[in-house]
Amino acid sequence: MAGVSVDEAMRRAVELAARGLGTTSPNPVVGCVLLDADGQVVGEGFHAYAGGPHAEIVALAQAGERARGGTAVVTLEPCDHTGRTGPCSLALVQAGVARVVIAVPDPNPVAAGGAATLRASGVQVDLGVRRAEAETGNVAWLTSMRRGWPYVIWKYAATLDGRSAAADGTSMWITSEAARMDVHALRGTVDAVVAGVGTVLADDPRLTARNLRDGSLAIRQPLRVVVDSAGRTPADARVRDGAARTWIATAAEVGAGPDGRVDLPALLAALHGRGIRAVLLEGGPKLAGAFLAAGLVDKIVAYVAPRLLGAGPTALVDAGVTTIAEAIDVDFVDVTQVGPDLRITALPRKREA
Repeated sequence: MAGVSVDEAMRRAVELAARGLGTTSPNPVVGCVLLDADGQVVGEGFHAYAGGPHAEIVALAQAGERARGGTAVVTLEPCDHTGRTGPCSLALVQAGVARVVIAVPDPNPVAAGGAATLRASGVQVDLGVRRAEAETGNVAWLTSMRRGWPYVIWKYAATLDGRSAAADGTSMWITSEAARMDVHALRGTVDAVVAGVGTVLADDPRLTARNLRDGSLAIRQPLRVVVDSAGRTPADARVRDGAARTWIATAAEVGAGPDGRVDLPALLAALHGRGIRAVLLEGGPKLAGAFLAAGLVDKIVAYVAPRLLGAGPTALVDAGVTTIAEAIDVDFVDVTQVGPDLRITALPRKREA
């Protein structure tokens, strides 16, 4: 039987890593495929949850003695430190693996160094196989570790003419149940959901990840963050209902910007310090505008309904744009129909300094 190529094994490792999205934070998602000396797959694994066994350990346990003399194909450089689990670099050496193929070096100085340890032990190490795919699958964690604040996804729902509510303020529901279920699945992949106090006062959202068909809560809930400069969140607001952890972030606690409101870079730094690696920014239009104006949005996920209102609040307010030359340009990376609605995924282009 023909063996599996290293390229094919890395593609599979990237697929495996994706299974950990939403459950591994503050750790990365990682996938690993073990090939024996003949190139046959003898073990697979992915990091399923923080504190649990790493992808390499799961794959090694499956392979047993068949790992000796083989190749480990892994999406992220094996860790080289002892935390809640031991170093994967040492485990690979002890298992007798002859070669380790790595897609992405580890940017975390606490855990990095696995490649050097493997080489020092006589293991062949190759870097960069399917790096772009592995980076994309682990983009939130990698971005967060490299710069020191979370990856920010701005999600909004609007009509085809860009309205987030009707003229009388009603907004339930702009989009279909299928789109709303998709949003709840998206919430399940992030560490925190952020909304402004204006949205809390107007809509009293729960900001939890739920199954809309039966109302049940997902096992893992993101931290709910209300950006509330003056501490106006009511005591009986649904974000305080105990269904998930909640942080009412005030200017007095986080720090204030020149406008007296919560300093957004300071907020993101504080969230990073709490182990938050991916943030879903959900509302409202003024807060979204402030994030965009500050260049703090990494990805946009827009749900566009096949409706026209002609009047009413828009999905975005004051993003620091006054002329067409200052427009925030984006690159569309995906357009998918979800029920009757469109889900558009875009990446803001970096502005020239």
